[in-house]
Amino acid sequence: MPEIGQKAQLSKTITDADVRTFAELSLDTNPVHLDDEYAKNSLFGQRISHGMLYAGLVSAVLGTKLPGPGSIYMGQTMKFLKPVFIGDTITAEAEVTAVNEEKQIVTLNTTCTNQHGKVVLAGEATLKYA
Repeated sequence: MPEIGQKAQLSKTITDADVRTFAELSLDTNPVHLDDEYAKNSLFGQRISHGMLYAGLVSAVLGTKLPGPGSIYMGQTMKFLKPVFIGDTITAEAEVTAVNEEKQIVTLNTTCTNQHGKVVLAGEATLKYA
């Protein structure tokens, strides 16, 4: 059973191949993710990762570590606070903030942080745990 204050995390460096594969799978071919020339004239001056690509790292933490295998997503809020660039290393972390033992429901704060310690995504997840 999850306990309040319990944490888990994982890290991944976002590669060009990751972004291109995600674009193909999601059908999100926005040139800000895929085209260097287009992205040079964009808000961030270079290509950025799809937000949902690194949001998927949160899902990976929840499904494999905390609460772990057998858990089922019930809801997730998230805010994208800063861009993630190709080559950034993102650490996704989840921390248990509430547990309803009777219903086997856990609430967790979720964040993604880049290699510079800047929070790029923040949110809250609710899951049914096994």
